[in-house]
Amino acid sequence: MEVPVIDLLPYLEISPALSSSRPEEVGDQLGASLMGLCGEVSRILRETGALMVKDPRCSALDNDRFIDMMEKYFDAPPHFKRFQERPHSHYQVGVTPEGVEVPKSLVDEEIQEKLKAMPEEVRPAIPKGPDLKWRYMWRVGPQPSNTRFQELNSEPVIPDGFPEWKETMDAWGYKMKSAVETVAEMAAIGFGLPKDAFTSLMNQGPLLLAPTGSNLRQYGQEGTVFAGYHYDINFLTIHGRSRFPGLNIWLRNGQKVEVKVPVGCLLIQTGKQIEWLTAGDCIAGMHEVVVTSRTMDAAAAASKQNRSLWRVSSTLFAHIATDAMLKPLGHFADSPLASKYPPMCAGEFVKQELAVINLKGSKGES
Repeated sequence: MEVPVIDLLPYLEISPALSSSRPEEVGDQLGASLMGLCGEVSRILRETGALMVKDPRCSALDNDRFIDMMEKYFDAPPHFKRFQERPHSHYQVGVTPEGVEVPKSLVDEEIQEKLKAMPEEVRPAIPKGPDLKWRYMWRVGPQPSNTRFQELNSEPVIPDGFPEWKETMDAWGYKMKSAVETVAEMAAIGFGLPKDAFTSLMNQGPLLLAPTGSNLRQYGQEGTVFAGYHYDINFLTIHGRSRFPGLNIWLRNGQKVEVKVPVGCLLIQTGKQIEWLTAGDCIAGMHEVVVTSRTMDAAAAASKQNRSLWRVSSTLFAHIATDAMLKPLGHFADSPLASKYPPMCAGEFVKQELAVINLKGSKGES
């Protein structure tokens, strides 16, 4: 099964004219065709947990410019990159070195039981320890002026020697932000919720442009796990196209898909926060990054052309605002599964999840 592709342009052309967020009035303004498109977005997120989108605001050139800079950064010596490390902020800004983040599949007993029950042909690679990837977290958009979770809303970190850093990160980050907010709006309409049901909760939340860097020169052997099997703890995750294959995702029916993002497209995956807000109607999507034969072929071609052998992901994590309440919304509150998703402040939820995967911050912090 191919991951479905949704063209956002028809909705973008009419969305500025939408004068109400109420479902019945939005339906009248959109008409049957666009309501059907919004329904497709919500259906695909519910039934598969992943979809591709085409957004005319996000060009392949923008993505390439961003990846070019991140390849240069990740190629810097480890001691230089560690100057941007901020463990006291739970690694939610700056760099996370390789060997820090523990994949959920190594520490979550429920996930481990599910892995045992999986058919061998769709089972993920089992990592032997912490992830071998580096990651950089860059906040996109405004921070809250008053929050209980200051450590989750810290100031961005800019490495020395990269004068283009802020402009490049913001240029790509804001375009990804626009795309994921549009999908959130369309999904809300498709679920029969007010169109701003999700985006209002995302207001001033951590939208984290989070490129990962995986060193194929050092760890380019087939089967190497850069990011072990896991779900994302945020609301929605959006990926641009990487220059190297290696991302595998699992659809809700258990099917394993080796992702091939077409040029000009973006991949959206459901995170744990949308699962909470929909009382499990959507389920957080599982994924991994591993060196495959296709990864090795791409690395060999890059080596011949004297290109970088860092596999850079172009990823943005869209979170619900840390001080907002996570709880099933609207009609989802009447779901028989709603009791599995009790009201919880998003910041508390994030801190609990980060502690499990070893991103709890410095000693003494929860």
